[in-house]
Amino acid sequence: MAELAEKIGELAGSLASIKEQVGNLGSDFTAKLAATGEVSAELTSKVDKALVELGEATTRLGELEKRAAREIEGGSPIARGIGDHIVENASFEHGRLSLNERGRFRVGMERADITSANTTVGAGRSAGTSLVPGARVPGIVTPPNRQFTIRDLIAPGRTTSSSVEYVKETGFTNSAAPVAEGTTKPKSDLTFNLLSTQVRTIAHIFKASRQILDDAPALASYINARGTYGLKFVEENQLLNGDGTGQNLNGVLPQATAFAPAFAPAEETAIDRLRLAILQVILAEYPASGFVLHPTDWAKIELTKDLGGNYIVGNAMSPMGPTLWGLPVVQTQAISAGEFLTGAFNLGAQIFDRLDVEVLLSSENVDDFEKNMFTIRIEERLALAVYRPEAFVTGDVNPA
Repeated sequence: MAELAEKIGELAGSLASIKEQVGNLGSDFTAKLAATGEVSAELTSKVDKALVELGEATTRLGELEKRAAREIEGGSPIARGIGDHIVENASFEHGRLSLNERGRFRVGMERADITSANTTVGAGRSAGTSLVPGARVPGIVTPPNRQFTIRDLIAPGRTTSSSVEYVKETGFTNSAAPVAEGTTKPKSDLTFNLLSTQVRTIAHIFKASRQILDDAPALASYINARGTYGLKFVEENQLLNGDGTGQNLNGVLPQATAFAPAFAPAEETAIDRLRLAILQVILAEYPASGFVLHPTDWAKIELTKDLGGNYIVGNAMSPMGPTLWGLPVVQTQAISAGEFLTGAFNLGAQIFDRLDVEVLLSSENVDDFEKNMFTIRIEERLALAVYRPEAFVTGDVNPA
C-alpha cells in the first residue's frame, strides 16, 4: 500500500511538471501566432507531444487511484497531492489542456507563509506545533463572517474597459406651455456632461509550501474561501465608504446628499427621521429602494414600544425580513453606528465588474520554485458609478 501511495505521489508531481511544460509551450505558441500569423511545425509537434504525455499521465493516475480505492475499501483514503488538484482544476477541451489556462487552478492562502511547521493564520506563527498531526477532529473552526449586502442593493453591470464613461444630464430648462394654433413653439434646453469612473483592482497574495498542500489538502479549499472573504470584506467597505482618492473607489456614502428634512415633526424619533429621508429622496424625483443601518441602530428601532408596551416596528414572530416604511433594511457594520443611508440604490448607482474574483496559484514567482513554495493571488476588478448623488440621503439616525 505504501508503495502504491508513493507511485501516486510521484505521478502527481510529474503531472505538475508536464502541465507547466504545456503552459510554457502554449504561451510560445500564442506569442508566435500573434506575431507572425503562423507557427513552426517543430513547435506544433512539441505542443502535441506534451499534450499526449499529459493525457497519458492523467489516465495512469486515475487507474492508480482506482486501484488504491479498491485496496483500502473500508479504510481511510490516501491523502491527495497537489497534482490531483491540478488535474481536477485544469481546463480541458476534448481531452486536451486549453493553452490559455497556463498555471491556473482555484486555491487560496492566507497572508502569512503557510508551512507544516506553523498553525497560525495571519502575521504570527506557533513554533513547534504541527498543522498535520497524527489525529485531529475533521474540519477547521472558522471565525464568524460578515454578511455582505451593499452589492446586492446596487444595480449590477459589466465592462471590458479600464474605465466607464456615462453621459449625465446637468441642466433642463423646461419651457413647455400651452400654445395657440400657428404660433411659435417655446424652446426648451438640455445640457449634458461626460463623466467617467475608473476600474479599480482589489487584490492580495499569500504563500504556501507544496508540502502543506500535499499533507493537508482540505486546507486549500478552506483558505480559498477565507481569502475570497477577505477580498469581499474590503469590497463592501469600498462600495459604501471609498473616498475616491488613489486606487480607492468613490463610494456611495461620501457622495450622498446630507439629510435636510422638509419639516420638523413634533417629538421627532429615529423612525420619523428615516421617513423624512425617504421624502427627501422622493422630492429629488427618485423612489427610495432601501435603508442601510448599523445593526445596533436597527435593533433600537425594532425595540421601540408604544405607551402600552407593544412593539411599534419589531415583531419577534414575523417570518419577514427587516423592513421599515415598506422598504428593506440592510444591516451592516460597514456603516458607522448612528448613521443611516437611504436612496434609489437600483437607479442612482451601478457596479461594473471587469474581472470577477479570480484565484491563481503559481510556483514561478521569485524563488518559489527553489524553495518548493507557491504564490497565490486573489483579485477582482470593478468600477462604481454613482449617477445621481441627490438620489441618496445620509445623516444621523437619532434626533439631536
